[in-house]
Amino acid sequence: MAKLTPKALNKKPLNPLLSTPIFVYLALILSLLLILFLSQQHLSQFSFPFSSPDANDLTLFRRATTHTTTHIFTLIKPKPKIAFLFLTNSNLTFAPLWEKFFVGNNHLFNIYVHADPTTYVASPGGVFQNRFIPSKPTKRYSPSLIAAARRLLASALLDDPLNQYFALISQRCIPLFSFQFIYNYLFKNQLKSFANSSEFNLLYPSYIEILSEAENLNIRYNARGENVMMPEVPFEDFRVGSQFFILNRKHTKVVLRDQKLWNKFQIPCTNKYYCYPEEHYFSTLLSMEDLKGCTGFTLTRVNWTGAVYGHPHLYTPAEVSPELFRQLRVSNWSYSYLFARKFSPECLAPLMNIADDVIFRD
Repeated sequence: MAKLTPKALNKKPLNPLLSTPIFVYLALILSLLLILFLSQQHLSQFSFPFSSPDANDLTLFRRATTHTTTHIFTLIKPKPKIAFLFLTNSNLTFAPLWEKFFVGNNHLFNIYVHADPTTYVASPGGVFQNRFIPSKPTKRYSPSLIAAARRLLASALLDDPLNQYFALISQRCIPLFSFQFIYNYLFKNQLKSFANSSEFNLLYPSYIEILSEAENLNIRYNARGENVMMPEVPFEDFRVGSQFFILNRKHTKVVLRDQKLWNKFQIPCTNKYYCYPEEHYFSTLLSMEDLKGCTGFTLTRVNWTGAVYGHPHLYTPAEVSPELFRQLRVSNWSYSYLFARKFSPECLAPLMNIADDVIFRD
């Protein structure tokens, strides 16, 4: 046995924690946690607002309408963006066409996809990669389509303060012009004023169809029962319009702040075959809140000739031609159509064949 020397007896023993690998491991873990915390703080304003598909909608909408950010003011001559909101319950068949549409304009748009979780919707990758927001089931003849559109609006509102227009798109929609044409059409000559604005929340008009007269409007109004919509929504204020719209940032907040009309429209219908909440809620709400700020016109062309069970005409490959696009672009209003629906999945190939020479040649 070794004999202890006076020097050894006077030497203080090392802390057991410092003399083992445990200290190294703990220091490494703490460092990683610190780095993760700081990165989350820095990136939180750029991440999607949903934490899970079960996130409470009311909490989400409240966050979207009260959230403020300061990073926009650090940008040099910022340009407003268009938020494209894809609402789907099947694959995004026309993703290759949209890819061609978006190419070269990444700084001017954002994409958000609400896909029904009860059906398998594959991510097409590309510009759609990681743009799917956690979603909830959607069903025809129910207010679930309204709720899905509101989630998309909230997601886009929270994600990027540069989003100034919010365009609702279906998986059967296609563009009728190039991205630059549509972008310039929406913002027109207001880009310079946006760059010099201190609020970054300009008031462009919202393009949403608002009709006070339509066939079966009274039956639709009473689809939940006679006078159920009273007193919040009297019949004289009840409106109808296309499900697909382009809202400005102000009206997006109006939609997300609303609870009064939403309480009425989410009541189940007793006559479901005249129940189309998504065709009434947005038009009625914005008509009551800010009719002058809306054009009353949708920019998505739909052919209702020969409609069956509430479904518009479905274009087939044989109908896709340069002449069809000339017809789809024609408008009797002072506003041009920018999108069109409803196209069958088989139309992708002929659409791609005329994309460069017809669709995107304005």
